[in-house]
Amino acid sequence: MPRKRILLSLTMVSSVLCSLVLLVPHDGPASAQEQVRMRVATVAPEGTPWEKQLRQLKRHIEEQSGGRMRVQMFMGGSLGGEKALVRRTAQGSIQAFAGSTAALGTLVRELNVIETPYLFDTAAQADTALDGPARPIVTAALSRRGFVFGLWAENGFRSWFTKERPIRQPGDLQGLRMRSQESEVHLATYRAFGASPQAIDVTNVLTSLQTGVVDGFDNTPLFAFATSWYQAAEHLNLSQHSYQPGIVVYSKSWFDDLPEDLQGVLTSVPNEITINGRQGVRRMDPILVKNLARAGIEVHRPTSAERAAFAKLGRPVQEQIARRAGAQGRALLQALRAR
Repeated sequence: MPRKRILLSLTMVSSVLCSLVLLVPHDGPASAQEQVRMRVATVAPEGTPWEKQLRQLKRHIEEQSGGRMRVQMFMGGSLGGEKALVRRTAQGSIQAFAGSTAALGTLVRELNVIETPYLFDTAAQADTALDGPARPIVTAALSRRGFVFGLWAENGFRSWFTKERPIRQPGDLQGLRMRSQESEVHLATYRAFGASPQAIDVTNVLTSLQTGVVDGFDNTPLFAFATSWYQAAEHLNLSQHSYQPGIVVYSKSWFDDLPEDLQGVLTSVPNEITINGRQGVRRMDPILVKNLARAGIEVHRPTSAERAAFAKLGRPVQEQIARRAGAQGRALLQALRAR
């Protein structure tokens, strides 16, 4: 099937990784009956699992607040990009952020540990760790940096897409200029395999691939379709080397000024919303991999021996990133491993 036709058939498919939830600022603490307008903005287009999850969140907040909170959604990145918005949320000029843990890791270094390579073999392992022993450590780390934990979301397991050179063994990444998320954990992962990581913002990646600035990238099949990056790739190694959850957090300075009952609404989101968000993304993965193959991309599923060779080089990055984050980073790594 031609790539153009594949793209047209998937116009409703898009990214889960980088979403933004923004709340309209107000002057001083909210009164008990004051209506709080909540603008939800995301870089994910409409018609995606992320949009569905955000609509569930919107219904929960409006219903449980008795209409005292009104939620408006802005899709497609119209209100800004991840990295800057993390800082603005910490400062309180933006009231909430939803996106990748790696983006939050620019200020909350402990969270970088979550996306280290070969930490999880399955999504079930990640769920058990994040929902269990890791969550109180994450919540505490966020609080120390000016954030309040809201809920988990999903991007999924990231894999390698390349233009000309297929990836079968660690040496195949040697010297390749690979687009990296603007995050210390992703940069460190590429360096462990001998690649030359290029930190490039999401909005400039497709052009960088098309003009030869980079030789490839890593992300999920869903994100590759959402951004059309797959159109510049010829090979996909389903390495699934890094699991990337999504996360929603609130600005602590803003949150602390809300009435106690509204605070409770924001922090008692039903786990069903997280579960539905995860399942919505995961159901699409096998379909999207098939469509990538139909689009002409060579899809390679690593053997156990091939995965072991990559893991041998990648797993030391876990300790490296944990050490950089100090005692709490090491504690988080231990909790993530105790699944």
